[in-house]
Amino acid sequence: MAAHTQKNNKPGKSGGKEAQPLIIAKTPAEEQRLKLERLMRNPDKPAPIPDRPKEWNPRAPPEFVRDVMGSSAGAGSGEFHVYRHLRRREYQRQDFLDKMAEKLNKDDDYLDKLDKNKQAAEERTAKRRKKREKLKQKKLLAKKAKLEAKNKKEGDAEKSSESSEEEEEEEEEKEEREAEDDAEHLAGWTV
Repeated sequence: MAAHTQKNNKPGKSGGKEAQPLIIAKTPAEEQRLKLERLMRNPDKPAPIPDRPKEWNPRAPPEFVRDVMGSSAGAGSGEFHVYRHLRRREYQRQDFLDKMAEKLNKDDDYLDKLDKNKQAAEERTAKRRKKREKLKQKKLLAKKAKLEAKNKKEGDAEKSSESSEEEEEEEEEKEEREAEDDAEHLAGWTV
């Protein structure tokens, strides 16, 4: 052990790092544990996060083909392999283009579906809002009719004017509270 520390700690240098014994991981779990321990030795140091790998793109087809292979009788035996590689590369390129087109179609379908769902949700909300407004109007009309009937029975003009003013204020406060409740309810449904 003393020889090991002598090798790592040279006599001319100050001991900034401690000598660590070489540990070889035997299992993937042990390897992961060692990596985690190395990261946790210095928690201030940022952990390396790899970038996303670039998407594979096929090589573009050549603009000008110099080696045009014909069906001449003088073609050598090596020409078949060249033809085979060119054909394989072209098939890969066509497959890639087909997959990209399919992916774009799926993305467009998904966005259309999202728009339809959003529109349907807005229609349902509008329909329910209209229904609530009708109910409110119906209640207000019933209340007003009830108040008018009550006022006619009493026949006292002063009491009816005072009570109607108080009730109108109460109705306005109630309407404001209901409007705030509706606004809070709708705020929870915004997309």
